[in-house]
Amino acid sequence: MSPLFVPGPVDVHTEVALAQTYPMMAHRSAEFEEIFHGAENKSRMLFGTQYRVFLTASSGTGLQEAAVRNFANNTVLSCANGAFGNRWYDVAITNGKEADKVEAPWGQPLDPDKVAAALKVKDYEILTIVHNETSTGLANPIAQIAAAAREVSPDSLICVDAVSSLSGVEFRMDEWGIDFILTSSQKALALPPGLGLAATSDRALARAETVKNRGWYFDLLRLEKHRTTNSTPATPPISLVYALETQMDRIIAEGMHNRFTRHSEMANRVQHWAKNRGFGLFAANGYRSQTVTTIENTHNLDIAALNAEIGLREMRIANGYGSLKNKTFRIAHMGELVMKEIDELLSAMDKFMA
Repeated sequence: MSPLFVPGPVDVHTEVALAQTYPMMAHRSAEFEEIFHGAENKSRMLFGTQYRVFLTASSGTGLQEAAVRNFANNTVLSCANGAFGNRWYDVAITNGKEADKVEAPWGQPLDPDKVAAALKVKDYEILTIVHNETSTGLANPIAQIAAAAREVSPDSLICVDAVSSLSGVEFRMDEWGIDFILTSSQKALALPPGLGLAATSDRALARAETVKNRGWYFDLLRLEKHRTTNSTPATPPISLVYALETQMDRIIAEGMHNRFTRHSEMANRVQHWAKNRGFGLFAANGYRSQTVTTIENTHNLDIAALNAEIGLREMRIANGYGSLKNKTFRIAHMGELVMKEIDELLSAMDKFMA
């Protein structure tokens, strides 16, 4: 089967897929707990943290809700310059929080100074930021935003959505002073959907102790109690934990630097191709994602017809997201993809355009 070039779910390596067929274990057994904690400990290197990583049976959106419910009694400042920044704002509002937005146009990065200015106006308990906007192919300058936020509002917890970037680009959670980074399994991590991962600082857990109505399923204090005694409060996705440990071993074998370089080189190849074919790149120069490129549909390609054509080779790209549908299209270069497969896709697209 030829690979998918959509920003999730992505292709899963055969070795990782087969790991899910291991026999089920009692999730309260010592044997499973050893696998669970092995996977959790190994995954910390993806986040660049010494702190714990919670594993949940959920999508990344579930962990957006966990951040809002655990860290804010009332006030949330949501940074939004794409669909998923807006979603985190909506999650805050629908959980009854007093949420405000600081925005940038889609395709433009969030301005650290503008974020800092908003934090000066009002005391916000948490700041939510999407690192890699899957809708626009833009990577926000997380380290700079975090530094600016810490300077003016040191008590605000900094929460980052890294759903479509974690394991494709380097994160330094502890060094950058980030309190909570969430991701999900089906994108750059190249696992089947259904597993959420959230690196959480000690400072964030301490804040959770002061927040009421955290809920039950995503109560991080309950998750921490079970993490340090067995595994999870409710039954974990056992087969996905098997897959995570196997994938972490593969990532370690590849080498983190090599993995990041592979993603960067594929991004450069796709973006160079797009510019050479007369397409525009939607995200601002200097802030383009290393895992998914959003391309302006300058030539008015019929994206459905394109996918039908390359689908004969079992390939698929993604249309634009939401209001950008047909105005843009997206090529993901994440997970298990390698340059040879990128070149095969671009060749197939050239034939379609010819």
